[in-house]
Amino acid sequence: MGAVVTESPHIHPAIAPARAVLFDFDFTLADSSEGIVACMNHALGHLGLPPAPADAIRRTIGLDLGTALGILAGEEWRPREDEFLKHFVRKADEVMVASTIFLPGAARVLRTLHDAGCRIGIVTTKYRHRVEDALERDGLRALVDVIVGADDVPRPKPAPDGLLRAVDLLGIPITNCIFVGDSAVDAMAAEAVGVAFVAVLSGTTEEEVFTRYPVRAVLGSVGEVLGSRE
Repeated sequence: MGAVVTESPHIHPAIAPARAVLFDFDFTLADSSEGIVACMNHALGHLGLPPAPADAIRRTIGLDLGTALGILAGEEWRPREDEFLKHFVRKADEVMVASTIFLPGAARVLRTLHDAGCRIGIVTTKYRHRVEDALERDGLRALVDVIVGADDVPRPKPAPDGLLRAVDLLGIPITNCIFVGDSAVDAMAAEAVGVAFVAVLSGTTEEEVFTRYPVRAVLGSVGEVLGSRE
């Protein structure tokens, strides 16, 4: 059972009733796009392919790497997904955590929710240890109760596996949880699970895309969870 959440006038009304808030990571809480662009082009180069435009790579953030490879290079390259992944991971080991920065307001949101008695989770297509290391670096790890990464579940978002695992680990009914994310993949995963969804526009997804899904609220950024436009 989760703790009773203390009422806080600072928490957005779409979030305030929740006993647990689950967050996507990239473009929701943090920006690691610089590292992702470097890793993607490093891996593409090892397949003998030219670099992809940074904007095209940013639009794939949040997808699993196999899907991203198919979008950037063409589906005919999917049979070399394992090789692509190997080179991506090697480069990511060098640059990913150092290039990850938390978005404005993200740290304050995590601290405020934690202090109000809300349980916090992160569900991401990143490897769990990269998120843990970024949180640890900035003194935020103790604020997050559960992290579910791509290496923790058999299927990435939009499959429901990550959200279901996070909810199970938290031990809180799904009706008392909210998922906050920046992409259609996040919205689809939330719909598949039946968890309330709050969209943020800090990624590459346009607001009108979210009208296709059940959305409790659309916020400009994670900072607006506390009514802030930092």
